[in-house]
Amino acid sequence: MIELLRKRRSVRRFTAEKLSSESIEVLVEAALRAPTSRGINPWEFILVDNPALLKQLSEAKEHGSEFVGNAPFAIVVCADSEKSDVWVEDCSIAAIVIQLTAVSLGLGSCWAQIRNRSHDNERSAEQYLQQLLGLPEKVKVECIIGIGHPGVSPRPVAADKLQRDKISRNLFGAR
Repeated sequence: MIELLRKRRSVRRFTAEKLSSESIEVLVEAALRAPTSRGINPWEFILVDNPALLKQLSEAKEHGSEFVGNAPFAIVVCADSEKSDVWVEDCSIAAIVIQLTAVSLGLGSCWAQIRNRSHDNERSAEQYLQQLLGLPEKVKVECIIGIGHPGVSPRPVAADKLQRDKISRNLFGAR
């Protein structure tokens, strides 16, 4: 696991190569095996490989989602907000499980935050996606994960660059 964490970096440039059906199935299985509070599983996952729809997803928010339009595949991570009061946490856990699984498959990925982001002056990124994807009001969107074969090879963060000053022992600030 630590090797996956060392390798995982946000990848925003992808090759044109499509994901294999086997890779997609592994990503789906990983998403569905993600832990959730009390085993409620409020999340829903929308798999997108249609280029025109990927382009529309890339326009979900004002900044930071453009890369999705160049990804050959994306997963919209959302949840039925009426099923659980911790749907945000459950979706976040599922999203990182998906991203780590992508690394294990030799794929790159990047998270585009949707919740609490604007699409434009009239509506939120979430409202844009609810309309685009036909989501009912109770289904809230946490993020879009763009996934593909990396078009770049970002270097891992060096161990000596880790922010060890963020670690306290027993009490906050105790080093």
